[in-house]
Amino acid sequence: MVLTFTGSLSAAEAGRAEIRSMLVGALGCNFAWGIIDGILYLMGCWAEEGRMLRAWRAVRKSHTPDEAYGIIAKVLPSKIASALRTPEFEIIRKELVESPEPPLRYRPGREEYLGALGVFLLVFLVTLPVVVPFLVMQETMTALRVSNGIAILMLFIAGYSLGKYAGGSPWLVGLAMVGVGIVLVAITIALGG
Repeated sequence: MVLTFTGSLSAAEAGRAEIRSMLVGALGCNFAWGIIDGILYLMGCWAEEGRMLRAWRAVRKSHTPDEAYGIIAKVLPSKIASALRTPEFEIIRKELVESPEPPLRYRPGREEYLGALGVFLLVFLVTLPVVVPFLVMQETMTALRVSNGIAILMLFIAGYSLGKYAGGSPWLVGLAMVGVGIVLVAITIALGG
């Protein structure tokens, strides 16, 4: 998002007023999207936990163990569910049936609110390294190039981390993230963003 703001600057013509306007827009945009993404994170938690509570109640109301095993299998990742056999399903079923009644509704707790705050901070704070060059450099073109370099480096680091986390090739995913980011920014700018 910040790249669409920095990319909209005409480096040859931009004065301090245009740069200030761009910085306010970039920070405001990421602040708003941070709030939106934090709320979406909470909604995702609500949906997933609600799904688990519904499955828990369904297992408790199931008429046969096989019916309960099917419900349990649906909420587990398919690779894990396919690795479980009847004895493992039975352990899970018994635990769910013998445990206290599940709550009627999911209510987010401290961990979920901290997660939402973390999402907000991540979305907002990633703006700062990209806008700092405009605050500390007088030459607009140099600031723009440094800002773009920082954004590309951040995209690579995010992709590298994602590749490592997902068990893929960190270097390949990092480079792919840079490529996708450049293409998306080019499309955004071409469409007037």
